[in-house]
Amino acid sequence: MLTTAEKIIFALAILASIYAVYRVAERILRILARGHGKPDFDLARKRFISVLIKVGTLQPTFKIRFWPSLLHGFIAWAFVYYLLVNLGDFLEGYIPGFVFLGQGAIGNIYRFIADILSVAALFGMAAMLMRRFVFKSPALTTRQEVLLHPRARAGIQRDSTIVGSFILVHVGSRFLGQSFEIAGRGADAWQPFASLVAGLWRSWSETALIAGEHVTFWLALGTILGFMPYFLISKHIHLFFAPLNFLLKPERRSIGELSKLDFDDESIEQFGATRLEDLGWEQLMDAYACIMCYRCQEVCPAYNTGKVLSPAALEINKRYFFNSEGARLARGEPSSQTLIEFAISEEAVWACTACGACVDICPVNNEPMRDILDIRRALVLMENQFPKQLQAAFRGMERQANPWGVPPAERMKWAEGLAVPTIDEVPEPEILWWVGCAPATDARAQKTARAFAEILNKAGVKYAVLGEGEQCTGDSARRAGKEDLFFALASANVEMLNEINPPRIVTTCPHCLHTLKNEYPAFGGNYTVIHHTQLINELIGAGKLKLKRDGALKATFHDPCYLGRHNQVIDAPRLVLENVGANLIEMPRHGMQSFCCGAGGAQMWKEEEHGVERVSANRFAEAQATGAQTIAVGCPFCMVMLNDARKDANSEIEVLDVAEIVAQVIE
Repeated sequence: MLTTAEKIIFALAILASIYAVYRVAERILRILARGHGKPDFDLARKRFISVLIKVGTLQPTFKIRFWPSLLHGFIAWAFVYYLLVNLGDFLEGYIPGFVFLGQGAIGNIYRFIADILSVAALFGMAAMLMRRFVFKSPALTTRQEVLLHPRARAGIQRDSTIVGSFILVHVGSRFLGQSFEIAGRGADAWQPFASLVAGLWRSWSETALIAGEHVTFWLALGTILGFMPYFLISKHIHLFFAPLNFLLKPERRSIGELSKLDFDDESIEQFGATRLEDLGWEQLMDAYACIMCYRCQEVCPAYNTGKVLSPAALEINKRYFFNSEGARLARGEPSSQTLIEFAISEEAVWACTACGACVDICPVNNEPMRDILDIRRALVLMENQFPKQLQAAFRGMERQANPWGVPPAERMKWAEGLAVPTIDEVPEPEILWWVGCAPATDARAQKTARAFAEILNKAGVKYAVLGEGEQCTGDSARRAGKEDLFFALASANVEMLNEINPPRIVTTCPHCLHTLKNEYPAFGGNYTVIHHTQLINELIGAGKLKLKRDGALKATFHDPCYLGRHNQVIDAPRLVLENVGANLIEMPRHGMQSFCCGAGGAQMWKEEEHGVERVSANRFAEAQATGAQTIAVGCPFCMVMLNDARKDANSEIEVLDVAEIVAQVIE
């Protein structure tokens, strides 16, 4: 179809575009190489099929925003298919009389899918642009007080305009080109939409139709060559980096598992992340994978309660910094600003509850929470900068091995009057109960511990507790960035637990569960750890607990972040509540999408950062709106926060641990 002159010009344009793409791609690779560590390409081989399915179905995008996700799907599926379409059009343009995939069944199906997806992409793109520029969806922006790169607010809008226009021109031109071709040779049943449009050009001369085909060829394929170098610096490069993120992201036992810092290695000069180049390579790649959709911001408890933290802004700021300082980083020079100066404010760093909602919801597998906790590490370890309220918790863990500062001799006071055996009395238990620090001090947590002890005794479980030998797992220290303190606690606990070698460990605290199960393997401690609701469910299923069903109980269950989202324990507490005959009413945000109570990320030990409301108040209001009489919980931190919110709201709703509910109905 192309003339000889056109073929030569197009070939030269291809070479120029390839060279420009190479220059930009080389800079990106050099930037990523500045990050710590190296990708494990064996992971890509193991994950290839699952990632292919995940990317092909766009499954991660459909967790929220169904209709925008579907519109995005129309565009993405068309984009992938157009890789084939563009190849076919290129070959047809260069080879006279060539019909890509022929006129038979395969060719007909190919053209039919191309016709359908062309219309879907045009509709999807037009609707998405309307959503952004006409309806101005608040979900696609962030508040003015949130730190955002100076070029980002206008830059994202400009980027969306350029990319949206490119897709409309590229796909629209190709679609029109097909309609011109059909107008010249007659309707094609396998291209119903293009055939419909072709009716508009029936009166055109053959010369005009051929000219139209040439113009649309250049608009469809020529725009690709001009767009590709820009594509690599736009947010739409996520089309390449999102699959890479899924293929190469280091394996995690949980979305909250953090890397171990080796304090025995004296050659290490930097702990945590002060500058971009202190992050891991995968954390740098997150910025390129980010779609700037603000889903992470939408589920962030800090942002939702008026704090200045936006995990989306963090990734966007990293990306715009790459665009402005990429050449400097690629040359191996240090970045000119610290992360606190351009990526996220110090106030925002300390507003994070480490709930993991941003990681779970991200459709491209980004982990902004990990960046924040690495920044905390640097602030605490390198600069000794942290909220002063945390000092008491740090001192308690350093001196008494628990954040409340309770002496070890008082750790068993909660069990007075109960037959709770220690490891000295039962040296080979079937279950080691890691009681946790809360029952040693908090009167409300003691009720949960006593209820669970009653359950274990009634069920005849051979269990033991560590008694005065138990100390904090170090979760709060790690989430607060006090990694040296966590290192000491974890090392000592692993040494002790390895000597005991318990078959299974049960805990009533999801934070203890997470740390023992997911963080301690890096220290040589590999244990089977379960939550107390899981054990209770087992005991009920085995017939070891006889319960009186209470059909009058109207309850809603609050999923603790470190039970549900971090460790995927969703069903067990609900099955227990069903077994006691509870009428369970779900909150809108539940399961993996549960909303935080506000205590995680060491927030338990400090005042919340400034906002419009407390995180716990937001969550309590949601629970109260269900009309439930009882909020069932499975975490001592959640118990404290929701009880405080209940008192502030002057509400009569009860907040009870699942163990307490069960203990009340044991026959």
